[in-house]
Amino acid sequence: MLRRSFHTLGCLLFSVFWGLSAHAQDWPAKPIRLIVPYQAGGGVDAAARLVAQHWAAVLGQPVLVEPKPGGGTVIGADLVAKSAPDGYTLLLTGGSTMSLLPLTQAGKLPFDPNSDFAPIGIVSRMPFFLFASAQSPYGNLKDLLTDARTKTGQLAFASNGIGSMSHLGSALLTQSGGVEMIHVPYQGFTPAISDLVSGRVVMVMSDLAPVKAQLQAGTLRALAVASTQRSRFVPEAPTLAEAGYPGQEFEIWLAVYAPAKTPSSIVSRLSTELRKFMEMPNTREAFNKLGHETDGSGPDAVKKRIETELKSMQPVVKSAGLLNK
Repeated sequence: MLRRSFHTLGCLLFSVFWGLSAHAQDWPAKPIRLIVPYQAGGGVDAAARLVAQHWAAVLGQPVLVEPKPGGGTVIGADLVAKSAPDGYTLLLTGGSTMSLLPLTQAGKLPFDPNSDFAPIGIVSRMPFFLFASAQSPYGNLKDLLTDARTKTGQLAFASNGIGSMSHLGSALLTQSGGVEMIHVPYQGFTPAISDLVSGRVVMVMSDLAPVKAQLQAGTLRALAVASTQRSRFVPEAPTLAEAGYPGQEFEIWLAVYAPAKTPSSIVSRLSTELRKFMEMPNTREAFNKLGHETDGSGPDAVKKRIETELKSMQPVVKSAGLLNK
C-alpha cells in the first residue's frame, strides 16, 4: 500500500512538472498583457508601448499595454503579483514600486516586492527635472523658494501620487530650502502638469515625457535637474547642487517583472529579447526622444538595484518624513 502511494505521488508530481514544462514550451499561445501602473500618456506608458511592439514582433503574439493607475502604482502591481505565473501578465513600472513603497507603506502593501515578482530586466533610466510655469515669476530655483518662504503654507507643489519619487524629491527640496508648501497629489503627471501650466500649483518634479509638448510650446521652464550632472536633454537646467541644494540627486529607472514562479524559460526568453531590443540604435533614438537613456540590464541587476536602493533610501525617506514604521 505504501509503495503504491509513493508511486501515485511520483506520477502526480511528474504530471505537474511535465505540464508546466510543456506549457512553457508552447508559450506564447495567446496575447500578453503588459500592465503599467500609471496614467496613459506619460513617459512610462510610452516606454511600455515601445517594448510591447518589439515583443509582439519577435514572440508572434500581441502584447497589449494596459494602464492601471492608482494607489501610487499599488493597484497595477498588485494585479500582476496575484496573476497566474504563466507569462501572460507582466508589469512595467518605476523602481520606486519595489524600492520606495516598502519604506513609505511598510506593512500596508498587499504584495511583497521581494517575493511576489520575478524581475525580467531594466528598460531605461531618466532624470527628474523641477518645472515651473513659464508665466511664473520664477527664473530659477532660488526665486521660487524665496517666494515660498515669504508665503508659508500658501504655495502648492504637485506630484504623481503620495509616496512617489516626485513627492519624495519635492518634499526633500522644500525641507532643505526651509519652506513649507502644500502637497497636491494627482493620479499621474498629465493632470498635474495641466495645473502647473494654469498656475494652480507652482512646481512639479517630473521626467521629460509628460512635459515635452509644453516645453516645446514654451509654457514650462526647467528650474533644475535632480542628477549629479546636467542632462544632455535640457543642458540649460542646472543641477540641484549647482542651484545650491546638493545631496538630493536620484535617478528614475524602469524595469519589467513577471509574477513570481513564472517558468524560468519564459523569464529568460523575455529578458534576452528585451536586452537585444534595448541595444538597438533605433531603440536608443526612440527612447532618447522621451528623455530616457536605454539600459537593458538583466534580472540580477534589477535585484541588486532594489537591494541597494532599499538601504540608501531609508534615511532619505525618513528625512522627508515619509517613512512608515
